[in-house]
Amino acid sequence: MGDKNFFKYIDKDGVERLRIKISTTKGRITGIVIQYETQYQQKWTTIVRYDCSHGFFHRDILSPKGEKEKQIISIENLEDALSYAEQD
Repeated sequence: MGDKNFFKYIDKDGVERLRIKISTTKGRITGIVIQYETQYQQKWTTIVRYDCSHGFFHRDILSPKGEKEKQIISIENLEDALSYAEQD
């Protein structure tokens, strides 16, 4: 099993980024976490996170105050889920 972890900056000032983690086994994606993070009060804060940690693909919308909303997304193929999350 291999894990790849990296950041993808999505603005010219470097204060908006995606944190991406992809887990693979024998060349197949077995787990993903994609987080949209922004600088809030001079610290990295997660705003949106996509993952499949509860056995299904979903999006968590997080507020800096700690509130969280979970939305189930009906995509079962993790390759498609990865593309969806990165583009969203």
